[in-house]
Amino acid sequence: MSPYEPHPGAGAERGIMVVVVGPSGAGKDTLMNLAARHFAGRADIHFTRRVITRHRDAGGEDHLSVSLQGFAAMEQSGSFAVWWEAHGLKYGIPAEVSVALSRGHVVVANGSRSALHRFQSAFPRLKVINITARPEVLASRLEARGRETHEDIMARLARGPLTVRGDYDVAELDNSGSLEEAKQKMVTILDGLLAEV
Repeated sequence: MSPYEPHPGAGAERGIMVVVVGPSGAGKDTLMNLAARHFAGRADIHFTRRVITRHRDAGGEDHLSVSLQGFAAMEQSGSFAVWWEAHGLKYGIPAEVSVALSRGHVVVANGSRSALHRFQSAFPRLKVINITARPEVLASRLEARGRETHEDIMARLARGPLTVRGDYDVAELDNSGSLEEAKQKMVTILDGLLAEV
């Protein structure tokens, strides 16, 4: 089996897999954390913790940190529903998400636009939330992180469009304004999906 093929058994789920994507600086982690707090206590929506070959203290999202060898072992044992590589790291969505999906629940995961075709192959009911912001807002947020030079940031933003390419069910969420406004948009999208399952 190809390492990028969906996990065996994935495909019969009644629930909806939600993949949150968007460029660096758009606020994916922040909005997912706020949404997770909003829906805390509900049994029918789950926010997935990714497995990443990145140090635990690297900042950003709460993830399970593993070595390259550990990741390879997990992949070989079928521990991932989907996995992909980006920016020199490997990312995996645990295969256990299929349990929640089989129960008709909503599962939310931080994804990647480059891996959406793998998610689509693995999950029959897929919703993409594309979080974006105006280029000048993204540039300002990335500069505030202090991880890249201004030139690197401008080159990053010029590399590609902020839209999702391909035949996917996409909800666009502009996070250029207030965080509270963006959080309400996110909650509204997820409430709509919960009403469908």
